[in-house]
Amino acid sequence: MALRNKSPLGIGLVSRGVLSEKDIEVAIEYQKDHPNKRIGDIIHTLNLCSSVELIKNMGEILGEKVILLTKDTVKIDLKEYISLDVCKACKAVMFDIDGKKAKVCFADTANKRAVEQIRLILLSKGLVLDKYLTFDTNVERVLKELEGKSTSSDEIRTTGDISGLVDTIFKTAMEKRASDIHIEPMETTVRVRYRIDGDLITVANIDKAKQQQLVGRLKAISNMHQEKQENQDGRILLYEDYNIRSSSQKTINGEKFCLRLLKKNAGIRDIFDLGFPKDEGILKKCFDKRNSITVIAAPTGEGKTTTLYSILDYLNKPEVNITTVEDPVEIRVSGINQIEVDAKQSFADALRTILRQDPDIILLGEIRDFETAEIALQAGQTGHYVLSTVHTINAVEVITRLRKMGISDYDISSTLATAISQRLIRTVCQKCAKKREFTDSEKKIITDLMKKYGETPDFKGKFTYEVHGCPECNNTGFKGRIAAFEILEISEEIRGIIADGGSSLSVRNVALEQGYRPLHIDALNKVINGMVTLDEVNKKLAIF
Repeated sequence: MALRNKSPLGIGLVSRGVLSEKDIEVAIEYQKDHPNKRIGDIIHTLNLCSSVELIKNMGEILGEKVILLTKDTVKIDLKEYISLDVCKACKAVMFDIDGKKAKVCFADTANKRAVEQIRLILLSKGLVLDKYLTFDTNVERVLKELEGKSTSSDEIRTTGDISGLVDTIFKTAMEKRASDIHIEPMETTVRVRYRIDGDLITVANIDKAKQQQLVGRLKAISNMHQEKQENQDGRILLYEDYNIRSSSQKTINGEKFCLRLLKKNAGIRDIFDLGFPKDEGILKKCFDKRNSITVIAAPTGEGKTTTLYSILDYLNKPEVNITTVEDPVEIRVSGINQIEVDAKQSFADALRTILRQDPDIILLGEIRDFETAEIALQAGQTGHYVLSTVHTINAVEVITRLRKMGISDYDISSTLATAISQRLIRTVCQKCAKKREFTDSEKKIITDLMKKYGETPDFKGKFTYEVHGCPECNNTGFKGRIAAFEILEISEEIRGIIADGGSSLSVRNVALEQGYRPLHIDALNKVINGMVTLDEVNKKLAIF
């Protein structure tokens, strides 16, 4: 449907007398400033003819089923079948069901990737895609209305004084288990979003006139410079149970704030409850060590720190001296010496002092640079056990990351004992989810993926879930998350490859022969065992 000087749709509409050649010229001029717009959407936006007549003729010319989508067109609860975030990404709305046919309209039916993604999701639910075409503005409007309906219980009253408004934003976020608050200046409003179980949910749109007061209040409680229009970091200590990290960034519409909510006295979860393989032998093999370093690898927000605390809880004994270096200390643990770094003391500075404090185990919040990495590995080489994190996509890439920081192959091979990678996957809300059997399509996807690594899934007596939504889960259908893990144990053979400067691919190939399995294998096992859904695993790991 892309508009060109000789667009088949444009020619067809003119030949049918729906539009004049002058109308098409107007549309062409408009597209010069909006190159990503399609011809039908441009004509609809400019109101060059009636929407009913336009959509009817578009269908006949393009050989597509069409529908003029409105809020009243949607006859089903869309969220029971496809999540709103997937709909937004694919610009699609499922609006009705006829037997086993799921009627879905797309803003662009030529987007094969989007169509295929929706088709597979529906197939996993035993439905066949019945594809329709509609206008992109209608899709956006209906999805916005549906999103507003799903978050109506979370909406924040934006009237009253600014201090009260800010307090309400924070307290509501805490009640809803949000990990982050995003306060984002838009062109005409200030949008407030919460990140809950990894997904962002819009909860309020504040009048643009209140933006400066809102920014001023956030800067005041974050101990930031009021007069500076520049990127700043701060902390909010107004709430007894929370340590809130505040970050401001200048945008074209004003200053954006991201606020990370860290609960001070959050309980430490058992390592097995996080999703780690329920095998005491594996646990001991990974973490009951000396003279080495264990690294947890994952992108930001994937639960690395939570896993570290669970490991510390497992290792914490009266006869063991454990010291942590963190920024900030997120959970206070009895029996452990915890150090919080600040502007006057870096990770590396704190680590040098700790080595003179006779520690057995050291937890280092994050390895960020060569200096910190070098001291951490030296600590591992001199009789200590070090636990830390790095930002990489998988366990094998920990080796590459340390190399890029400047650590020698010898130091890595002699000190690195275990590299573990993880991803957090949303779990279904037990209050509103409904059990169902796996479809043949789901079984085939899982079987084909696992067979590549010599694994054979067993579906006997197993089930998955249909996701719905209720007030308990903010109408998302999901509540809480569980981690999928991959564990790379550094065997003698792998040490040799690293010491010789071997590539991460060489390490991976040998590790696979020795039992290492990538993240998605553990995730698929969790699907089979009813812990997570296949759609959520694919959303997180893009495995099919």
